[in-house]
Amino acid sequence: MINKHIRTDLAIEARELYSEDRNIEIPGVKVEQEKGNDYTVTRVDIFNEEGKQIMGKEKGVYITIESKLISFDDDDSREIIIDAIHKELSKLLGDFKNKKALVIGLGNWNITSDALGPKVVANTLVTRHLFEAYNKEYDDDVNEVAALSPGVMGITGIETSETVKALVEMIKPDVVIAVDALASRKLERVNNTVQISTAGISPGAGIGNVRKALDQEYLNVPVIAIGVPTVVDAATLTSDVIDYTIDNLIQESKKGKDFYKMLKSLKEEEKYSLIKDILEPYGQNVVVTPKDIDEIIDNLSYVISTAINKSLHPGIN
Repeated sequence: MINKHIRTDLAIEARELYSEDRNIEIPGVKVEQEKGNDYTVTRVDIFNEEGKQIMGKEKGVYITIESKLISFDDDDSREIIIDAIHKELSKLLGDFKNKKALVIGLGNWNITSDALGPKVVANTLVTRHLFEAYNKEYDDDVNEVAALSPGVMGITGIETSETVKALVEMIKPDVVIAVDALASRKLERVNNTVQISTAGISPGAGIGNVRKALDQEYLNVPVIAIGVPTVVDAATLTSDVIDYTIDNLIQESKKGKDFYKMLKSLKEEEKYSLIKDILEPYGQNVVVTPKDIDEIIDNLSYVISTAINKSLHPGIN
């Protein structure tokens, strides 16, 4: 069973936690990986209840795109990642013509590291009002798309799930695409990873504030979740720093290597629990994000919104 106290929204990391020091695959979970020159795609398919219980995640397909180019803000890097997201998203959408989509930007627009969803919505090409105004039923170039940033309960006083469900019942989309900021257990994956999932999403899960999930069971419509880890919690960051320090000490020290290697051999769960106990007096909800998060979120929102626009509207190139 995965340690639920280690904070991560990524299925690929949940699998790593289970597989640590084990040479077995997880029952009820299928994993495929494709490595390219610019990025790596990992597909984790949780297909039964046993896999769900072990992983601590809902059944569905979790597609992870990992690349250093994701956080780069040059045109060439953006185009590579946009195409990668567009390719995977289009596979999940299938033949998306003459259909309706609702894009939901989850998160708090007042907190930069949590503003990914609202910023993606701001860049989404919405067309529902045009279909309504001109009484259109079909268009060769665009589909009927609506978008909303429902805010967070602390701002609106309304559960996000209630807002989205009411909207779904009103406009009856064929698919809901929910975008949110996530949390990772590895600093190296922050802002360098995109996860696309058919399992839905729980708003606020990344910072430990789990609300009711937006998924097909609740909304009665397929839900595709897209997220980027923008934060790690303090215990995770400290664990990474300790690992880097121990690696350096092992290389530089002629004596005491056995002691350092013993520290290095500690499992992730053991290190995390130890550090979490030490940090307890400082509060459990401390999360860390890079100092240039403003520019990163602007770049990520452009990349993800462009990939969504290309996937929903066949006339966009």
